[in-house]
Amino acid sequence: MNAYEEYMRGIVQPMRDELTQAGFQELTDGEQVEKYVDQTKGSTLVVVNSVCGCAAGLARPAVRESLQNAKKPENLVTVFAGQDKEATEKMREYFTDQPPSSPSVALMQDGKLVHFIPREQIEGYDVEEIVENLTTAYNNHL
Repeated sequence: MNAYEEYMRGIVQPMRDELTQAGFQELTDGEQVEKYVDQTKGSTLVVVNSVCGCAAGLARPAVRESLQNAKKPENLVTVFAGQDKEATEKMREYFTDQPPSSPSVALMQDGKLVHFIPREQIEGYDVEEIVENLTTAYNNHL
């Protein structure tokens, strides 16, 4: 690991911790993503994390708050755009017909995408609106 990569890893660690401390499992390479999606049954919430302000101020807080809903995904995973590039690229292959977007949030059922929130539906929205988007998806699909 070069000095830049080490520096960036230190910078993003709190951003990773915000999700892992809320119960999210990090997937850091393509093989982990493929194995996870192939073997996991039931519902999964996938957060494509990023270093941008809308991830910090909107996406991560909204995702964490949405998990207080009565219905919520059985599984929680995250990939980190710009950091775990192979994992992020592999996970995006499962987001059928969705252009790459970070941050973004995907709800999957048995490995199939059932709801997707791209950056365009995060940036410029309130945390409460994003929570409502997520909880409506949970209530409709779970």
